[in-house]
Amino acid sequence: MAEYGEEEGFMLPVDDGLFADTFSDDSVYKFIGQELKISQVFSANLGVAAPVWDAALHLCRYFEENSLNLKGKRIIELGAGTGIVGILAARLGADVTLTDLPLAVPQLQSNVSANMPSSGWPSVAPSVLPLSWGQDQHIFPMDWDLVLGADIVYLSETYPLLLDTLVHLCKVRAVVYLSSKMREEHGTPGFYGDTLPQRFHVKLEHRDPTQNINIYSATLRGKQ
Repeated sequence: MAEYGEEEGFMLPVDDGLFADTFSDDSVYKFIGQELKISQVFSANLGVAAPVWDAALHLCRYFEENSLNLKGKRIIELGAGTGIVGILAARLGADVTLTDLPLAVPQLQSNVSANMPSSGWPSVAPSVLPLSWGQDQHIFPMDWDLVLGADIVYLSETYPLLLDTLVHLCKVRAVVYLSSKMREEHGTPGFYGDTLPQRFHVKLEHRDPTQNINIYSATLRGKQ
């Protein structure tokens, strides 16, 4: 089980002054026998990429409770932020690529370095690469096993870009797992109910009504 606190008190940014000062916070999380040391660098530049959101912890716990075998899987994480989900997968033997906007890359690289097992990564060290949805997804391969995302569905103007990116990444065989706080005010339910089903078969895998967090799986429909 994880050791973590509530995300209550965090709000989505309305301007670049969300974190006027820069400070860091180091936390330890435990899942599936893995102890992860995650640094969160709160700054105006990183904004929502800084925190470990509860949706990410729910996705880690979902993997734990469902005993998903990630060993040898090729995994890409979108909007990775601190990288906790992808780093856990890499510690469990997956071949992981962590992606986010360029400003988040240093935090991701730092957390990857801090979480290398003493005996080395069981598969390969996670790659960290910038990825802007709807712009440069085509430089990434399409033969992933899993595409992961945690709390990346919160800005409605990005939903078509995210959909295009998911379609590209899933063209061969990938299964998508997305964990989200279901924010009505940001149209999150509409993404899963209307936007994503345009191109994907979508299944609700888990719901936490207390924290209003859902986990969905999705697979690409027949090519159009």
